[in-house]
Amino acid sequence: MATAIRDIPSAPTVSPRATAARLRARRRAHNRRTAVVTAVLAVFLLGFTTASVLLGGVAHIAAADVLPAALGLRTGLADYLIFQLRMPRALAALLSGALFGLAGALYQRIVRNPLATPDIVGISAGAGAGAATVLLLAPAAFASGPPLAALAGAFTLLGAVYALSHRGGVDTYRLVLVGIGLSAVCTAYTNYLFTIADQNDLAVVMRWLIGSTNGADWQGVRTLALGLAGCLVCTALLYRPLSGMALGDQLATGLGTRVRPARAAALLVGAAAAALATSVVGPIGFVSLISGPIAGRLVGGERALALAPLVGAVLVVGADVLAQNAPLISPVPTGVLTALLGAPYFVWLILRRRHGAVS
Repeated sequence: MATAIRDIPSAPTVSPRATAARLRARRRAHNRRTAVVTAVLAVFLLGFTTASVLLGGVAHIAAADVLPAALGLRTGLADYLIFQLRMPRALAALLSGALFGLAGALYQRIVRNPLATPDIVGISAGAGAGAATVLLLAPAAFASGPPLAALAGAFTLLGAVYALSHRGGVDTYRLVLVGIGLSAVCTAYTNYLFTIADQNDLAVVMRWLIGSTNGADWQGVRTLALGLAGCLVCTALLYRPLSGMALGDQLATGLGTRVRPARAAALLVGAAAAALATSVVGPIGFVSLISGPIAGRLVGGERALALAPLVGAVLVVGADVLAQNAPLISPVPTGVLTALLGAPYFVWLILRRRHGAVS
């Protein structure tokens, strides 16, 4: 018996140095992949943004005037078409897409549920209801009112969703269901506003509620730029707690993470990002839902939060170019195309989760 035991080959041992070298090689490969994916997305974003500025309309602008006009160094028709119309539209699409992507990735990381995004949970509907209230009932405050009203609506709905879904902790399915229900309430309120609104304002608000970059101006671009900068700074400060929370609340608490304050802060940052984007371009649907999963498939779930804003920007700018210039369908609101892309993914996600639950 002892001889038989001695004849069994021992498991090969791996030295700590070899393990460390393998981990370093894997990290370098991951870093290279992230750099390549980021560079490719940046090229797509630059191309789509350039196309958004150059394409559209029937007026002819000399090639030599395009870049100076984009920098605000021309007057007349070139300045009006390029600097006053197309540049704000392109930049609003870029910045709002980044905000939607960031908001969705934050909510998916916090709740650990791909359905828990601002547009599904109802944050975007709350922001839309707040902004629509100002646009329809107080149009004189149009310059600064919608962003503030959108933030108020988003934070009010976030507080209601969090309070109703919290029962000894945040139940993810209850959060999604409560959010869908309150989103329906906000939609009903917005529809009521339509019945009492002035007909001259109704067409503008209807187009805005679908989600469109038409009519974006430099004031809106500044709002989006400042909002994105603030949200990115806050996300960077929360990055370590969020990484710990990805391991589960109990383990994160054991590692020293203050889970509840970090979750509340991240929920507020995500709501602010979605509300600011909604206040300028409207609730462009499903961008926050699909940006995080796309980023996760490209670079892995660990770095999806960092890449999701870039993915969201590419999606919205690309959809806006198609919405303005695609044959047969253009011009249409940008939200129409993002819904055509995102709705099938949402249905597939629901069916996959249902199949997993049944199994």
